[in-house]
Amino acid sequence: MGRSRRDQGFGGGSLIVDVDEGAKETTLDFAALRPRLMRVAYRMLGSVLDAEDIVQEAFIRWMKADCSDVREPEAFLRRTVTCLCLDQLKSARRQRESYVGTWLPEPWIEEEIQDDVTLPLMLVLERLSPLERAAFLLHDVFGVAFEEVARAIERDPAACRQLAARARAHVREARPRFKVEKQRGIEIAKAFFAASRNGDMKALGEMLMADVSIHADGGGKRAAALEAILGFEAVMKAQSYLATLFREHPSKLVRIGFINGLPGFVTLEADGEFQTTALDIEDGKVAAIYVVRNPDKLRHLH
Repeated sequence: MGRSRRDQGFGGGSLIVDVDEGAKETTLDFAALRPRLMRVAYRMLGSVLDAEDIVQEAFIRWMKADCSDVREPEAFLRRTVTCLCLDQLKSARRQRESYVGTWLPEPWIEEEIQDDVTLPLMLVLERLSPLERAAFLLHDVFGVAFEEVARAIERDPAACRQLAARARAHVREARPRFKVEKQRGIEIAKAFFAASRNGDMKALGEMLMADVSIHADGGGKRAAALEAILGFEAVMKAQSYLATLFREHPSKLVRIGFINGLPGFVTLEADGEFQTTALDIEDGKVAAIYVVRNPDKLRHLH
């Protein structure tokens, strides 16, 4: 039977493999499932690039599997992705321990909010065990039955229910309490960008809550506060300083959208690097500002 070379796209990269002509239907099945698999992998790892690697590996395993014996391709692939993510998390935890400054997940940018796993919730998920995170995400976020969760993480259903319950107790407070209507969120993001860049401190101050905070991730590779900046006065002082820099070295607005479920924007800074700013909004006011500057976490934006 003939063979062909197929380029299977994966976001910022691609995977080229030898594909048997008779297996084309299986690649089509995979292509349809890929967006959901990417969401599972990204929610588990907090890294777009690592998630793409995991999904690529799942694709390879799917192509090598005897697909005629797979009755539920999505369950098979989701289980494969979950197992690969659990292995990845073992080394990721060690890397996080030596990370310079504040760690934030790689920006996941969307036009629409797909679920309520926002950036603050992802930070809480980081404090869970890998098994708790997997059980919670698969069941509570993606709606997978505990019987399938059990097969994915190699535990019995009762244990999976306990893992999800423990995770639920931790993340309950991090769930968004105020749903931001899309257009309102975009309006706030646009106004915040304008005020922060042109130095309109009065307009900026009116957008902020009293206990607002800034969390910046430079990864030790670009300038960023090593710890969170807490409180209205401290945040305003930091923003005033940044406005001075922006006047001397303007940044270019690239895109407005939702970053990890929060309204925000992507900018191209004067140093030629991208930056993302996500705004956690409560009751119409900015409660937290999340800035990713680490170039390693922004490569997929190029």
